[in-house]
Amino acid sequence: MKKLTFENIANFFLKNFFQGLVIIGPIGLTIFVIWYVVTSIDNIIPSVAREIPGLVFISTILITALLGFLGNKFVVGKFFFDSMDRLLEKTPGVKHIYTPTKDVMSSFVGDKKKFNDPVWVKTNENPEIWRIGFLTQKEMADVEKHNYVAVYLPHSYAISGWVIVTEEKNIKPVVGMTAASAMKFAVSGGVAGFHSDDNIFKAPE
Repeated sequence: MKKLTFENIANFFLKNFFQGLVIIGPIGLTIFVIWYVVTSIDNIIPSVAREIPGLVFISTILITALLGFLGNKFVVGKFFFDSMDRLLEKTPGVKHIYTPTKDVMSSFVGDKKKFNDPVWVKTNENPEIWRIGFLTQKEMADVEKHNYVAVYLPHSYAISGWVIVTEEKNIKPVVGMTAASAMKFAVSGGVAGFHSDDNIFKAPE
């Protein structure tokens, strides 16, 4: 049995304290983000939010889903939203805000999302280094880059990333991972596993 000393007690306390942070940190942050989003949307109409908390948020979600349904399934709705889309894309000033925002959002969600083709990219020859990314353009002939492709490389623990243009021979399709798993692997710094939600890294006992 180890002799109880201040150092041993302090180490034991700190080990358990940081382990507690690992447990409650993600939970607390998730709750905070959800609460912030809900209250922010709710406060669009403060008077309603005070009377029935959550009503504005739920209404916003339902209306957004309804607009998406109408815009995809009905000819009249599709015509209306396509016309609005063309108008905003041609309006001076507005198009510089609307078009990039639409392109970024459609890359992540919707029928035209781009980040659904994970690939391995060779970024260094000697020593050989590969990074995981997402194929966003399968050919670059329009800009005189024949046999080249564009690949998005996400940063770990961030929502940012960068784009590289490289020869087709430098990429390989990712086998054994879905696009969602590949993004999770890249953003987590390689900590997230390939085939499950288990982590590769586990803190020592």
